[in-house]
Amino acid sequence: MAVKHTCTTFLAGKAATIDGSTLICRQEDYGNAFDPQRFVVVKPEEQPRHYASKTTSFTLELPENPLKYTAVPDADDSAGVFAAGGINAANVAMTATETATTNARVLGADPYNSDSGIGEEDFVTLVLPYIKSAREGVKRLGHLLEKYGTYESNGIAFSDQDEVWYFETIGGHHWAALKIPDDAYVIAPNQFNITDYDFESDATMYAADLPIFINRYHLNPEHGLNLREIFGSRTASDARYNYPRAWYVQKLLSDDEQKLPTDQDLPFVCHPKRKLAIEDIKQAMSMHFQHTDFDPYGQGSANDQHKYRPIALNRNLEIHMLQIRNHVPASIAGVHWLAFGPNTFNAVVPFYANVEDTPAPYKNTTSDFDLQNMYWLTHTLAALGDQNYQRYEMMEENFEQTVMAACRQLQSQTDAHVQTVDEVSAELTQVNEQMAQVSLTESTKLLGRMVKEAFKHEKLQY
Repeated sequence: MAVKHTCTTFLAGKAATIDGSTLICRQEDYGNAFDPQRFVVVKPEEQPRHYASKTTSFTLELPENPLKYTAVPDADDSAGVFAAGGINAANVAMTATETATTNARVLGADPYNSDSGIGEEDFVTLVLPYIKSAREGVKRLGHLLEKYGTYESNGIAFSDQDEVWYFETIGGHHWAALKIPDDAYVIAPNQFNITDYDFESDATMYAADLPIFINRYHLNPEHGLNLREIFGSRTASDARYNYPRAWYVQKLLSDDEQKLPTDQDLPFVCHPKRKLAIEDIKQAMSMHFQHTDFDPYGQGSANDQHKYRPIALNRNLEIHMLQIRNHVPASIAGVHWLAFGPNTFNAVVPFYANVEDTPAPYKNTTSDFDLQNMYWLTHTLAALGDQNYQRYEMMEENFEQTVMAACRQLQSQTDAHVQTVDEVSAELTQVNEQMAQVSLTESTKLLGRMVKEAFKHEKLQY
């Protein structure tokens, strides 16, 4: 099997964001090794018609009318595409997947399809080009899972201008999805996340026989219907690896001081204390337990500093924040915010999704080290910055604000005039090039400042 990408997902409804956008975001992580990523746009003629998984024996003939879509696949596709997430030409976004947990009761009743099932490698390629709403995404993926099964437990998210849906696989062939309330947000670590559920609600969709499945195999330990209790896990590793991430973000955005990092009953659907901007979400997704004893860069004991798994760490491959905007023309509604590498030393860039190509520093990622690739440049910044975080923290904060401000200015100018041009997609492609150049230039400047500062503290100076 392919190595799982273990991630963190963030979702926000349109009434929870400062500008009325829907947003699905995922921090894609890997092991402690490099796994270079690319940013691409897949045109209809480039979408395969005969799909064959490289993880299992699964094959499928795909429809003839795919939509164009953005994606963030592995630079080396020998193990599969792993398209990660993107926005299609109908302004529908999808991110897949959040590696989840389950329990022996579930897998005993519905084992994984390890031979011919589908999984993280396949989901985006099989679904995103063929849907025109978030609900259609839920239904298409659900149909595929019921028919072909999966070899792993995962969470997937869909969004359009109106709705955000979170979808979780259950065992080998079952699934459940929940529409996130418009005024709410979700922080989802590597566990089964959905809690309270209502099979009769218009805000839920699920495998056709899921209620029967629960009853037949006596899966529900409670009197109510809490899917996390039915299908999830309560392990010692959850307490170290999963719960603390959700605890910190909920504490940051909802100001809830009553919970503990190891609390097993943290809510799934949360409400922010104020409307959320992209900068707020990026701050949450860059968390390493700042201002607590659990911060590896802080003043806590050695035991406390490494007690819990943060979101920002060396395993970060890329973060995509898929924003579907309201109150703008459809041609500019989709924004694929993106940054490569550890979130401690990167800045997200608001790339328009309705484009013909993606910028070379983000698209042409090589398997070998190359500072002209944003993937490798950001990892260089993080490798150097990690050695003395306090020394470079202010530099990083200034860098991130500079990139964000410059790109937001370009975006604002483009939003104001782009409808007057003849070729909107071509214009947005050029603006994306300018944004990429801002990111590359400012990242290179930051690296130079960090090297100069580090040189002042060389041990071999006499």
